[in-house]
Amino acid sequence: MQSEKALRHLVTRCAMLSGLILIIDQITKVIVENNISSSIKVIPGLFNLVFVKNTGAAWGILAGKGWLLLLISIIVFILIVTFIRRITEGWPERYYSMALIAGGIAGNSIDRIWRGSVVDFLDFHYGLHHWPAFNVADSAICVGVFIFIISSWIRPQPGTETPRSRQ
Repeated sequence: MQSEKALRHLVTRCAMLSGLILIIDQITKVIVENNISSSIKVIPGLFNLVFVKNTGAAWGILAGKGWLLLLISIIVFILIVTFIRRITEGWPERYYSMALIAGGIAGNSIDRIWRGSVVDFLDFHYGLHHWPAFNVADSAICVGVFIFIISSWIRPQPGTETPRSRQ
């Protein structure tokens, strides 16, 4: 296990990562709001920059229920902060995954509070397949969840022996 000092440094780095995600997310959204009025083809047939106001969650789920999504986000954020040690089980990459998720939650929550909807602008498509537009906060949440899942698959569960302890 990590010393308390090392854990404090890890938590500090994670808080900084969350703050950085929040700042980058909000800056990119301001830039999009002020500069994009129609679709900009970045990679024709694959990637565009757009300006979309999303009143729901992914794929427009719960559209118009921003207050409910905000409430869920606040609850999840509080749970992450409150139970971070238990959730991460001491694995550093899980702390970073929670930092990414928390930063993403904060970014989209600010949108729901101040803008009334979430600003999405990254638009990927290929042929007839089109992915709903998303943003930096959404990306951070997805990457954080992915890291957490991979870590859960490869790290031993608490109370189980590790491969080294069997030798």
